[in-house]
This record gives sequence, C-alpha cells and structure tokens, in this order.
Amino acid sequence: MNIIELDNITKTYGSHKAVDDLTLHVPKGSIYGFIGPNGSGKTTTIRMIMNILYPDNGNIKLFGQELIGSRLEKVGYLPEERGLYKKMKVKELIKFHGELKGVADLDRLADEWLEKFDLTRWADKKVEALSKGMSQKVQFIVTIIDMPEIIILDEPFSGLDPVNAEIIKEVILKLRDQGSTIIFSTHDMSVAEKMCDYIFMIYKGKKVLDGTLQSIQEKFGSDTIRVQSEMGVKAFDGIQGIERVNDFGQLQEVKMMPQTDSQEVLKAVMAKTRVLKFELTSPSLNDIFIRIARPENNEDHE
Repeated sequence: MNIIELDNITKTYGSHKAVDDLTLHVPKGSIYGFIGPNGSGKTTTIRMIMNILYPDNGNIKLFGQELIGSRLEKVGYLPEERGLYKKMKVKELIKFHGELKGVADLDRLADEWLEKFDLTRWADKKVEALSKGMSQKVQFIVTIIDMPEIIILDEPFSGLDPVNAEIIKEVILKLRDQGSTIIFSTHDMSVAEKMCDYIFMIYKGKKVLDGTLQSIQEKFGSDTIRVQSEMGVKAFDGIQGIERVNDFGQLQEVKMMPQTDSQEVLKAVMAKTRVLKFELTSPSLNDIFIRIARPENNEDHE
C-alpha cells in the first residue's frame, strides 16, 4: 500500500521549473531517502507533500486522499529551516507542541525524551540558550512527539555530533518498525545507503533514480573497482581503460571504461606499487550521485 502518491507533479517559479512532471509512490512503513544536488527540487517536493506549496499540475495523495486544507493530521515535519520559539523554556516548548497534537501524559513523555537526548539539565532553560545541535534535538523531539504515521525530515542529521546522530538514527528505525513511514533528505550518501529501503534522486527537477539501492546499482553494472595501495591515487597515472578516479585519500574508487579488464588494471597497478586491497564492485551511491550531478552535467543548472 502506498501511503504517499505524487502523480505528474510540476512546480514552476517564473521560467524555472523546480519540479518537472514528477511521479513518486512511497510504500507504507518504508524509509524513503531523497537525494539530489542543492537546488534540485528536493525541498520543493517536500513542501508540496506538506501542502505548504501547491503544485501547478498533478495530484498528491496522503493516506489515499487528495490534500485538502492547510493542516495535515498524523504527519510530522522537520523543515530545512529550523525554527523554535526562542523565548520559551525547552520542556514547556515540547509540551506545547504535544498539546497542539493532542498527546496525553505530556509531562512524563517530555521528561523521557529530554533524558534520551541528554537535555534534562536544559529543561528549564530558554531555547535561545541552546547550541545549534541541542536546538536540532529539541526540534526533532517536537516533530515526532505524537508518533505520526508519516514523518518527513529535511536533513535530520545536519549539525549533529556522531553520538546524537546515532540516537536519531535509532529513533527513526524504531518508528519505522512501529509502522511509521519516514521520508528524509540527505547529502550523506553513506547514510542513505545504510538506512533507506528506497532511494529517490531528483536532478534539475526531474526524477533520475527511484528504487532500492540494489536495483539502482544493477542499472549501472559492475564497472567499478576499489583499490587501496601504498602509492595512492598516483598508481593510476597512465593506466589505460580508466574513465575516472574518485580519490578518498586512503582508498580510490575507479570507474573503468567499457570492455576494460579489471585484472589488467590490477596488473598495471601492482607493477607500480604494493596493493593492500582490490575489489570489483557495483558503484557506490556516492559514485552514482557524482556521475549524474558532476559539474560538467550541471553547467546550465540554477
């Protein structure tokens, strides 16, 4: 069952088509990752799902019903532009949002979330006293305080240290296991690879990827080798059959030209240096993203 359905959605600002004839169906109980370069249409798409923006053409359905009115029930939204009432105290703010959503036993619930995110000592402090990371945690709490059936998170891990990013990841997975459907946009391809049941990429307003990681990688074949050697990226200088090297410092991800024999590449590298790791694989999501959105493909993009 699809809990979110976008059919032939278009949104234009003047002469710029931010979202172009987009169709996307999100299954209930899934984690759907939204990826794409800055300005590609991710946030515009999210705002149309949230009924903040209206599409010029097409239809949007949540829970099988077309969007009506401005308020969405059973939907939590963490926007890209964070915003909290800075003069309110932290616990009061959490309870306030819970009251708006009809949540019971808020005093206990607020204390539990504050403890989980190590914010208990800040409960009676004003929001304006919080750091960016702490504010991010509070905003996440108020987004999911009523355990909504649909949760839309725009860059939920931005500004968080690894410990708090791990806590939010655990909460997202628990919510998914309890039946919630989660959409989140991210620029962290490793997070999208590890967490998402499905991945959607928008580029210049158009859908260019949509499916499971495996199905996406299969479309690109096994034309990639990952190599770790004592010589690093210089080991590939002058070697034939290589289209591009993505250098990660300690490891290189190499895209081979069609018909290139990976064993010949290995032989050429080994003639120069000691090889510590060599792996023939499908391209990573990061590499696929770069192939689609690298600068030479992006010259006319606004």
